[in-house]
Amino acid sequence: MTGWPGNPAGRLFFERTQLSNTEQFIGVTKQVRSLLGLTLDNRLAHALSEGVSRYPIYRIVRFAARVELDVLFDAIALDPAWRGERLNDESMLIDGDGVFISAYGSRKADYCSCWFYVWAADVARAEEAKARLLAKAGSTRITEPMFTIEWTFLTSGGLQSAWIEEVADDVLYDLAYPEIQGGVRSFVERYLAAPEMVLVLQGPPGTGKTRLIRAILGQLSRRKGEPASALYTGDMQALGFDEIFAKFITGTHDAFVVEDADHLLKPRCDGNEHLHRFLTIADGVVRSQGRKIIFSTNLPNVGDLDDALIRPGRCFARIHVRTLTPAEAQALAEELAAGDAEKLTRVSLALAAGDSRKRSLAEIYRAIA
Repeated sequence: MTGWPGNPAGRLFFERTQLSNTEQFIGVTKQVRSLLGLTLDNRLAHALSEGVSRYPIYRIVRFAARVELDVLFDAIALDPAWRGERLNDESMLIDGDGVFISAYGSRKADYCSCWFYVWAADVARAEEAKARLLAKAGSTRITEPMFTIEWTFLTSGGLQSAWIEEVADDVLYDLAYPEIQGGVRSFVERYLAAPEMVLVLQGPPGTGKTRLIRAILGQLSRRKGEPASALYTGDMQALGFDEIFAKFITGTHDAFVVEDADHLLKPRCDGNEHLHRFLTIADGVVRSQGRKIIFSTNLPNVGDLDDALIRPGRCFARIHVRTLTPAEAQALAEELAAGDAEKLTRVSLALAAGDSRKRSLAEIYRAIA
């Protein structure tokens, strides 16, 4: 038996036998991991054997809507234009005249995000299917800029991913990042326009590193005019394999985000065995063609970072986000309250006069909320 890695739905094996000195193929075995793979591959195999083209057109449709996922999927599945089969509460298959769709959805606190993979007999049917799917969301569809996170992690079955659609609604305040000269928005624009790929955000938990990363991804989406995508991991074990780096280099992600990357960023002379992979894709032999790599870390000192990572030409900036002094915290809280008397009262109680403790952004936002 010899093998060839096929699409994510399975693996194709060619069974062969040897008669005298001549090898002859006598059968094909296909391992599939899903009903989608079984159905689609079976149809394509029959079409090829019959000499016809069944699904020459392929499209991806994705959107988010402020509606319960079950309600949206029920409406899509019951559309008389096709036949819907629910596989579970977050996925289904749709079969229609000249169109075949696999649908996936996930829930957030106040909206759901959906992905539809559309195979069609022609462009017209693909576009009609897209229009029908969008129409089901109607006025609940979110039209604000969004970005997609491919959350990657390691399991006993190997490297796995989950896709999450996020609304780019994070508002940044210059007062929250006094260490960023020239203002946060200007800093983000300069980073996205710069040839340097790497950005390192250092600081204790709760100081706004993740909020800043989300804002960068949101601005990427606005610049593109469509949802940006980011490969994301906080799993240091996943970074011990080349697969995740190959995924970034060969894929269409706009950014690679690694949070809590304390061990990853330490100097290689201290036993760091993972950093060389990032150095390869960040202005190394294999380049990631202008995409961005963002690290967040709780390491307290700039000197804790490997010099090769933060050298000029590779690293755009190292930002040490910090807790705010009482005066800085008060000024930010007043800006967030925007004259709301109730919020200002809560802020006054939370940031008691005479209290000299420094405050994190998380504490200030919690006081406002």
